[in-house]
Amino acid sequence: MLLLMQPRTSGFLGCKCTLPDHVQPVIHQHLQEKLDMSTYPVESIRNFSIIAHVDHGKSTLADRLLEITGTISKTDRNKQVLDKLQVERERGITVKAQSASLFYNHEGINYLLNLIDTPGHVDFSYEVSRSLSACQGVILVVDANEGIQAQTVANFYLAFEAQLSIIPVINKIDLKNADPERVEKQIEKLFDIPADECIRISAKQGTNVEKVLQKVIEKIPPPQCNTADPFKALVFDSTFDHYRGVVANVALFGGEIAKGNKIVSAHTKKRYEVSEVGILTPNEQPTHKLYAGQVGYLIAGMKEVTEAQIGDTLFLYKQPVEPLPGFKSAKPMVFAGMYPADQTEYNNLKSALERLTLNDSSVTVHRDSSLALGAGWRLGFLGLLHMEVFNQRLEQEYNMSVILTAPTVPYKAVLSSAKLIKEYGKNEITIINPAQFPDKFSVSEYLEPTVLGTIVTPDEYIGKIITLCQDRRAVQKDMLYIDENRVMLKYLFPLNEIVLDFYDALKSLSSGYASFDYEDAGYQAADLTKMDILLNGNPVEELSTIIHNDKAYAAGKLLCERLKEAIPRQLFEIAIQATIGKKIIARETLKAYRKNVVAKCYGGDITRRMKLLKRQAESKKLMRKIGNVEVPRDAFIRVLKRETDK
Repeated sequence: MLLLMQPRTSGFLGCKCTLPDHVQPVIHQHLQEKLDMSTYPVESIRNFSIIAHVDHGKSTLADRLLEITGTISKTDRNKQVLDKLQVERERGITVKAQSASLFYNHEGINYLLNLIDTPGHVDFSYEVSRSLSACQGVILVVDANEGIQAQTVANFYLAFEAQLSIIPVINKIDLKNADPERVEKQIEKLFDIPADECIRISAKQGTNVEKVLQKVIEKIPPPQCNTADPFKALVFDSTFDHYRGVVANVALFGGEIAKGNKIVSAHTKKRYEVSEVGILTPNEQPTHKLYAGQVGYLIAGMKEVTEAQIGDTLFLYKQPVEPLPGFKSAKPMVFAGMYPADQTEYNNLKSALERLTLNDSSVTVHRDSSLALGAGWRLGFLGLLHMEVFNQRLEQEYNMSVILTAPTVPYKAVLSSAKLIKEYGKNEITIINPAQFPDKFSVSEYLEPTVLGTIVTPDEYIGKIITLCQDRRAVQKDMLYIDENRVMLKYLFPLNEIVLDFYDALKSLSSGYASFDYEDAGYQAADLTKMDILLNGNPVEELSTIIHNDKAYAAGKLLCERLKEAIPRQLFEIAIQATIGKKIIARETLKAYRKNVVAKCYGGDITRRMKLLKRQAESKKLMRKIGNVEVPRDAFIRVLKRETDK
């Protein structure tokens, strides 16, 4: 009896053990009432997503929607509530699509609104297309100050192709430079949406945000599915929890699911028992069941990260269904080598990579090794920002320090040598690593990847931008005036020319007003060559690059100059050379540190002085033969980031 009266003790066979403070709220959380989701039939469910260009206020609008529906309490601290990653809060961008379920009463009917907040940067358009597969409509947010930008156009077409209902929202009307009339005309001209359908809001101040929710209920159709159908769910995202295994985010296209049900994955054919189902509000909220048309999470004891394949279909054991069309797999645009800073960390980095690629399935991973850096991986990313964010997440979430080699793009070579065709078993090979670049004598032609780029800019910067595009070997395809002072340019770019710093150059030329978006446009023939960097005659494999012949000399000289600045001076002289085949095209010399050996000679014969200098020169020569040149790890990206003014 005594034991029961004390709140923080639990007894077993007379033993008294005190529970720590932090365990108390966890117990209360599990005792709370589970939600009954059967009160929300399919007709009162709306699944929608928020899409927009970077920084047009998607996450702020999501915060207001969460506050209005009472999902989160109103405080001044509600900024980017759905951006949970540290990297997202630091950079102020959304990287990962996040979902939340909102409950809203409209005209006496309770509605369940499933909101998905998506990223706006071009590198993360894969996240957007995945989120749209679980939706029936979208809110297209446009900044009243900036107007339509390149990514607005790209995201609109993603939603348009998926045949979703589109609600245009003009945000930031509280800014003094806001011009909503101009933006309405742009939306009408480009997207053919009548101006009177646009809702003018200020997400920051909450003006008119309630109207958005009402429009969502009126315009977006409920999901086309039935609870009576067999259970069928699409896995559109997943995360890894150290204690519970894989947490899969699912959209139900039929049937219902509850704790204890046995489910099968259409991809792996493995069987699992569901241990928990629930909705995200935006924190996990367990429920008794999930029903057709709802979006939530499911935990089924999946231990291996490879088991929750994104785009997979789940169904009940012994009730197989036709698998849902998955997602077309993301095409990596940029490749880089990743190696542990210390080889003893290899296994830890391997498990960190597995967990992070589960969470970010658009990264491709192939094993690789390098003489200088040891065993590692060759990773494929969707763009340079994607690569930086992935690296930052590895450091912050898994405490891993890694070496990233220079980013490259995938080239192709059409082989003419019968021996090589026999070796590879095909006459066209893809080259991801510059080390695999075949000799030009055994190749009939090289192919490089191209992208169709869309640039939206104020018209006063057109001249500078056209010059920049021509410098990057781009071909103009189209030019269209959106309104009196904004132009949309379309160019065909070689991917290699935009992958490193084109975005930075475009932003600095246009004072940050121009926006850029691109899509894959296949391969085209190109005059490519492999450039090696030698340090004291030894090739540095990590700095080898595949480059267009016209740009080889300029790039070689620039690389050598960069290396001269990046490599610390040694006690011996270092010759930095750029070579194509046996031909040296550029050279820089890093002078050695020298002790003043003649400081003690004051007066006396010159032969004494010459003898000391000669002895020093011989020592330096010997040192150069046996000395190893260490290239600092942070030098790789710094060396290969081109300066726009050169």
